[in-house]
Amino acid sequence: MCASEAAFDAGCRRCPRLAAFLDEVSRQHPDYHAAPVPSFGDPAARLLVVGLAPGMHGANRTGRPFTGDHAGILLYQTLHRFGFASRPVSEAADDGLRLHDCRIANAVKCLPPQNKPVTAEVRACNPFLEAEIKSLEEGAVILALGKIAHDAVLRALGLPLSRYRFGHGTEHRLEGRVLLDSYHCSRYNTQTRRLTEAMFHDIFRRARTLLEC
Repeated sequence: MCASEAAFDAGCRRCPRLAAFLDEVSRQHPDYHAAPVPSFGDPAARLLVVGLAPGMHGANRTGRPFTGDHAGILLYQTLHRFGFASRPVSEAADDGLRLHDCRIANAVKCLPPQNKPVTAEVRACNPFLEAEIKSLEEGAVILALGKIAHDAVLRALGLPLSRYRFGHGTEHRLEGRVLLDSYHCSRYNTQTRRLTEAMFHDIFRRARTLLEC
């Protein structure tokens, strides 16, 4: 089995709560993707961006991470600004946008109720993230958007959560790779200015610098 196959199962139903919720969403929105959302981007990328989970009217609708909701606006604009995306806007899974040396994944591949996965669901989905991380070359950068993504990366590597604390802009050297932390680019964080555009740009500027070292 290749890394891409190990990193995704389109028919996964290992989390009963999430599977039942997706069935409900699919009935309410028959035109939505409403299924596990695959990672998106360059399969040979050196930058892996890890988010939380698909948003109800974003990735859960479109089938592409961070596409169709507020959180994706700043992310794709920033990816384009720093040379990781062919365009600054991601509209749909078939819109032709391409990522360069970058891949986007989530800690949980299915939409959770209230956008809040429980720990057991993060753990159940973790083997898919582990496969993504194991496919990265030495010197790669893993950008965790939020603490849940940060913890999921550590779990995927079998590392203790207590040893590597989450903090915006914090860097952790992990088995030949760098884990770089950022606040999530959610509507709440950007509207409250916990995360500003300048702060987010600084994170990606640092990621670019680390890749060029």
